[in-house]
Amino acid sequence: MKKIIYILSILVTAGFWACEDLVDDINDNPNKITTDNINPRLYLKGALLADVQVQLGHLTRISNLWSGQLVGFQSLYKTLFEYNITAAESESTWEIAYQGAINQLRTIQQELPEDDLHQGITKVVEAHVIGTLTSTFGDVPYSEAANPEIPDPVFDNQMALYNDLQSLLDEGIQHLESIDGNPDLSSDIFYGGNPELWIEAAWTLKARYYLQTKEYTQAFAAAQNGISSPENSMKFIPVADDNPDNKNLFFKLLNGSRTGDIGTGDSYLIQLLSAETVISRNHAKTNEEARKAYLNIDESRAVEEGFAGRLEPMPLITYAENQLILAETATRTQDQTSGLDFLNQLRESLNSNQIFPTLADSLVLVYEPFVEADFQAGGIENPDGLSPTRALLREIIQERYVSGFGQFIPFNDARRLRKDDNDIAVPIPFNIGSATQLPERFIYANSELNANTQAPEDPGLFSPTEVNR
Repeated sequence: MKKIIYILSILVTAGFWACEDLVDDINDNPNKITTDNINPRLYLKGALLADVQVQLGHLTRISNLWSGQLVGFQSLYKTLFEYNITAAESESTWEIAYQGAINQLRTIQQELPEDDLHQGITKVVEAHVIGTLTSTFGDVPYSEAANPEIPDPVFDNQMALYNDLQSLLDEGIQHLESIDGNPDLSSDIFYGGNPELWIEAAWTLKARYYLQTKEYTQAFAAAQNGISSPENSMKFIPVADDNPDNKNLFFKLLNGSRTGDIGTGDSYLIQLLSAETVISRNHAKTNEEARKAYLNIDESRAVEEGFAGRLEPMPLITYAENQLILAETATRTQDQTSGLDFLNQLRESLNSNQIFPTLADSLVLVYEPFVEADFQAGGIENPDGLSPTRALLREIIQERYVSGFGQFIPFNDARRLRKDDNDIAVPIPFNIGSATQLPERFIYANSELNANTQAPEDPGLFSPTEVNR
């Protein structure tokens, strides 16, 4: 694995450096830039932007294609929509994750051992990056990654990795809890250096990973400390400037060479949100007209408003995710009443327009609270006679599917529930009639397969990762 640290991101932030002692070291070679010349704090913004690309970039869109949320209409995205993928598609994400994020995060950790804020933030972000890689690829390099002394790092076992990530998040939380006050950190593009918000995000990540490993009791306990309000959600917020790279990633895609290639179309998601379809979520207590308009992505053009709007924030770790983890795990480990309470808390936020903006006053938005009778056989959320608890779980999972649009949540849930919880899983249709299996993982990057002697033989697109077997 290459061990290059991106100098470019440092040069971009060079304008923040103090202009003093201009004649010091006048005889040094100005073209020779080494990491010793760079304030390690300047790596943070670049690492956070790399994390954004890992969480919201190319592979995320592919996972949405395979989860019934997006449609590939032509060119590359049509090919991917039909499950035709090669190792080349993972190349950029793999490079960004290890070179753009992990290398820089580790440099900060090594150079600032006494800085609890940077230690805490970087460990949470490291867990965010590696957690996404292991959930989507399976075994990946971690324990020996970003080590210049080890050119060919081993691929760590997925289940061991999840345990390591829980420990890493615990360390990050401990660092953040030791901070007094609210430091101002402009390089933190997510939370501005607020340790309390980072702590909440870390606990939601812990809950996310416990959910993925089906440790539902631990997930419930972690989520109780997680993101506590919609405004505390972690999001990538585009910048209103002339730099096209600072914009919503969907807008950037459709404003460039991919116009016409990818959008929501008549996807399973849009059918769920539409009032006229057989599978519609709309009924006396739910009207999804406003959310359908917000989530709709027109493949033919870039737009100013909606989920793919030019300056629209993009979700990374959210209150909705945390609340739905509480709802699912409380239903599984506590009782139906507890799970329903957590679901209704989210519906209250939806109903008060705190989760997504309404694009026009004429668009209807209704999320009335459910009662237990709604999940009894014959109730509005149980027309097919499931047990009330399973009917509630099905609604929670379906809400996760809709609320998780644009993230890996639908893809991760589909694989988590496919084996033992198929009755409550979202019945994602095949994209092509000849298909008999839905994708289970991504293909390892070509560069890793070719250059790392420790790389395993890729098990293929339809081979479940260990956690989902």
